[in-house]
Amino acid sequence: MKLDRVIVITGLSGSGKSLAAKCFEDMGYYCVDNMPIRLIPVFIDLITRTPGEISQIALVIDIREGGFLKDFPEILDHIKEQEREVTVLFFEATTEALLRRFSETRRPHPLAGAGSVEEGILREREILLPIRERADKIIESSAFNVHELRSYLLDNFSDESRSGAMLVSVVSFGYKHGIPPDADMIFDVRCLPNPFFVEDLRARSGLDGEVRRYLEAIPDYREYYDRVHGLMTFLVPRFVGEGKTYLTIAIGCTGGRHRSVTMAQALGETLASEGYRVKTTHRDLWKP
Repeated sequence: MKLDRVIVITGLSGSGKSLAAKCFEDMGYYCVDNMPIRLIPVFIDLITRTPGEISQIALVIDIREGGFLKDFPEILDHIKEQEREVTVLFFEATTEALLRRFSETRRPHPLAGAGSVEEGILREREILLPIRERADKIIESSAFNVHELRSYLLDNFSDESRSGAMLVSVVSFGYKHGIPPDADMIFDVRCLPNPFFVEDLRARSGLDGEVRRYLEAIPDYREYYDRVHGLMTFLVPRFVGEGKTYLTIAIGCTGGRHRSVTMAQALGETLASEGYRVKTTHRDLWKP
């Protein structure tokens, strides 16, 4: 049987790689955790030469490889030269989120040694940077719980999502919480009037009808939205034509609670009404 797809799951310890491997296994992938990097081409060649039912594999590669991690770019290039469909997913999270997860699970960080967990995280980021730079998609898992991360992976990588229309992910966020690293396009709406400074709207969110009506009454908001929608009307069909399976559109304001939420929600609703598969999320809606 032809090997259709190779997924490489990598990234920081505690960022969700184990959950991702289980999720891909549920999607029918043959998963191998911590396979020695130098054995990957041999393993792929063995599968392609052996009749069977394995058409998709997922490989977890992480800091446990030690010094052999430096060989990964060379191995990746070798696999791609054989015209394999290879996707490298790099999982990461904020240091604060990782510290919380290690505290909750009481697991030691593999690089902490006699030092602190935070020192281990910083060292791991440095070591994995060359692999991160080669990733096809960076998945920032800080804001995901277990169920949300699983849903995200199913939406983006299941057979149904691959055979169906491209998934358009519209994400609102707050700049003070950081830019979503997996965003394909980012729109900054901080130039628009902020409902936070309107006393009756401060405690509300961009999902509230009053906030939406306030913003839609502002000419600059309406023109900004129309221009973003017009750009998407032009771009999305062309991404679909290129075979892209997912597109992430991020819209940011200061805190991720008012302006970005309203515009992201409106854009997601409009694109869905035009027939696209759309998932709208508000990453920072409930953050202080």
